[in-house]
Amino acid sequence: MTKLTPDIAALYARTALGHVTREYPNKMDHVLAGPQDVQGPRALHPIFFGSFDWHSCVHGWWTLFTVLRLYPEMDEAADIRALADALFTEANVEAERAYLDRPTSRGFERPYGWGWLLGLAAELDRHQTDDGRRWAATLKPLAQAFRDRFMAYLPLATYPVRVGTHYNTAFALSLAMEWGDVELNALIRRKAAEWHGEDRACQAWEPSQDEFLSPALMEAEFMRRAMAPDAFAVWLDGFLPGLAAGAPKTLFTPASVSDRTDGKIAHLDGLNLSRAWCWRGIAGTLEPGDPRRAVVLKAADDHLAVSLPQVTGDYMGEHWLASFALLALRAGH
Repeated sequence: MTKLTPDIAALYARTALGHVTREYPNKMDHVLAGPQDVQGPRALHPIFFGSFDWHSCVHGWWTLFTVLRLYPEMDEAADIRALADALFTEANVEAERAYLDRPTSRGFERPYGWGWLLGLAAELDRHQTDDGRRWAATLKPLAQAFRDRFMAYLPLATYPVRVGTHYNTAFALSLAMEWGDVELNALIRRKAAEWHGEDRACQAWEPSQDEFLSPALMEAEFMRRAMAPDAFAVWLDGFLPGLAAGAPKTLFTPASVSDRTDGKIAHLDGLNLSRAWCWRGIAGTLEPGDPRRAVVLKAADDHLAVSLPQVTGDYMGEHWLASFALLALRAGH
């Protein structure tokens, strides 16, 4: 099984360091209420202004902090620490938080960026160094703001969003749960049961041309996190009853990426990596003698083999794919 190595971690660190402060090109989620709102990325977001878009910068930092925790002696560690000290200041965090107070920012980065921000906060909470504790404490007001946004939004969310792109609710809530807020996680579990508890015999009509998440497997990964293990085992039997036979076939077939210079088509490398993440998570719930386990782990390896070599090379993938590769390589740890 392919695993994270120091060399891969160093490559991902160098890649993320190369884009989290690259301000342009930039695809902003910014609503103009008047001419005074015509500002550039760094003026509006003094921390998360790079990586082509706000959410990719957030999970670029998640990548940096994750590899720093796992390999604190890596050559790139000093650069990560210095840049974090420069950007993760109380004033910069307050500017990021204040952006949310704009009347036109209610839907800003909902839900993908919200989930990643809480995932970033959760990663910083895992750090046992003085630096890590300081960065976590500094970021906490922004994490609390997004936690509060989830608490206000989820009661209004009558339906889940099942698409394989940024609006997918299962992905965002899977990450949000990692922050460990008791009240938020209780609400998420209630929504998981309400939205997906009765889902059966998934047909998995995927992938679509620009998906980077599997609607089917992301739902299963979300339910794995939201349900007790025994309950999830029963639910999985009903949701994907053909796993042992490799069905639905489309979930076991890596996506083909026809043009990696096209930002939307390049999403499909992310689909392969995120499917591997989900497959490995599901495999971890199956007993060693379960015939589904070998099938599922092979599917994970097949997907990794196609897209793991494509994490770097073109900026349309390079500004975000390392995070998804890291999710897959770290699954089960």
